[in-house]
Amino acid sequence: MTKIDKKKIEEFIRVDHAGERGAVKIYEGQLLALNTFVKNDDLKKVIEEMKVHEVEHCEFFEKEINKRNIAPTKFLPLWDLLGVGLGFGSTLLGKKAAMLCTASVEEVIDKHYLDQIKKLDKNESELKKKITKFREDELLHKDIAYEKGATKKGVYLLLDKIIKTGSKIAINISEKI
Repeated sequence: MTKIDKKKIEEFIRVDHAGERGAVKIYEGQLLALNTFVKNDDLKKVIEEMKVHEVEHCEFFEKEINKRNIAPTKFLPLWDLLGVGLGFGSTLLGKKAAMLCTASVEEVIDKHYLDQIKKLDKNESELKKKITKFREDELLHKDIAYEKGATKKGVYLLLDKIIKTGSKIAINISEKI
């Protein structure tokens, strides 16, 4: 394996920071809907539990951004707004849509993290270990989402494609800007 360059590591950390912060914002939007318009204590508990992992992941990448003096993506304010909106909106559509939101995002992140893990070398063993652990957490969230009702049947297939496309666009932008 060839040594991965510093610029690529910075891209990894920048985009992972943005993504984990985005996940926190999605869950905040879902909890906002659950605390105002949609009453579902079981769903609220599931989302609160998954949010704990996302906060842990976000805090790790926040520290890496600061430690390595990496500029976060300039799009953080927009991603924050869109994340809250996606979480809120998906929850207003119902439990299946809220859980599909999690499943769709996690399916994109699974591939994204796996690609990073394959590229990271021994010089970044700690980062690789963290991303591997975070990927496991994300796969758990995806499994929970399907257990709790996520589906791609009917109109939900369109929602899945919209969420995945938006996630991939945000990844591509956040790596570079």
